[in-house]
Amino acid sequence: MPARWGRRLGLAAAFAFAAAAGVARGQAAAVAPAAASSNEHAIERARALIDHEMTRTLAPAVSVAVSRNGRLIWSEAIGCADLELQVPVSTTTRLRIGSVSKPLTSAALGALVEDGKLDLDAPVQRYVPDFPRKAWPITTRELAGHLAGIRHYDHGEFEIRDHYATVRAGLAIFEKDALLFEPGTRFSYSSYGWNLIAAVIEGASGERFLDVMQRRVFGPAGLVHTAPDDPGPIVAGRAHFYTRTDAGAIVNAGFVDNSYKWAGGGFVSTAEDLVAFANALLEGRLLKPETVTLLWTSQKTSDGKDTEYGMGWSVGRDAKGRRKISHSGGAQGGTAYLVIYPDDRLVAAMIVNSDESFTGRTPRIAEMFLDGE
Repeated sequence: MPARWGRRLGLAAAFAFAAAAGVARGQAAAVAPAAASSNEHAIERARALIDHEMTRTLAPAVSVAVSRNGRLIWSEAIGCADLELQVPVSTTTRLRIGSVSKPLTSAALGALVEDGKLDLDAPVQRYVPDFPRKAWPITTRELAGHLAGIRHYDHGEFEIRDHYATVRAGLAIFEKDALLFEPGTRFSYSSYGWNLIAAVIEGASGERFLDVMQRRVFGPAGLVHTAPDDPGPIVAGRAHFYTRTDAGAIVNAGFVDNSYKWAGGGFVSTAEDLVAFANALLEGRLLKPETVTLLWTSQKTSDGKDTEYGMGWSVGRDAKGRRKISHSGGAQGGTAYLVIYPDDRLVAAMIVNSDESFTGRTPRIAEMFLDGE
């Protein structure tokens, strides 16, 4: 175990952290030994990057997974899921994924479009009749592309502690507010837009949003460790979540109840589940190829400018011109990143149980495998 790991948590917790991290790493190393051998250099480079970033950010735990051509070639968990109880993280530990919940929800949208139950260009009131009408009509397509003019979080709303028994109840936070602009004219990121999408999904399907997600997304894609981050029930394998003080110390993240935003930022998952989800899309097992193309095509503002965002996915190219589909996520005590290189059939995901982390380095890790570094 690198000596530098002991510096992350101070002397009181150093030995517990190092021991836990070592156990987690040893367990994960046996996931795909044949594949790991053929990608050994990239794995070692990626591990070195993660070690460096964990030291820099004091991240308690990291879960990372990479697949190519549908095969898991690396999956590893490093660090502690719970620092106080000295519980090592594992590849099945459930971590908060924040806005990476949006790509999951977009798959439910796609399924309803395929079923003929959802018209993306109809006013949202067709599916949520009591949502207040605004100065201009809003469509689900605009919501899914952050073009609807719905506002994002206001002060303190990222840490809401109230429990909302229904998706519809959660809309009360923002539903009376005016739009920021005429829909279609600007791109403005809005998780609340995805809260409204959850209500649209319920209206179009006639089912509870979480039931739709389980039946149409989690189940078919084989996501056995993905679930709503409900603070009440016991969620098996759920990690503890952390943040850093202004002085740089690791402390417990504040309490939050994510029931107001399942669709846009309320799920827990694993790196392996996120990779499995991406592969279900790539292989046509979850949605038709033309539906996936719809989700992965950049929308445009009314003046014809690409937004570099489709429906629940950022779309673009890397420095070498390779097509890249991705989404990042931030939550109270958690960060995540999922990236897909569809033409190369490579997927990488990373989740950290701290809201100060380095998951934005996930594309760099993916490039190590693409470029044979």
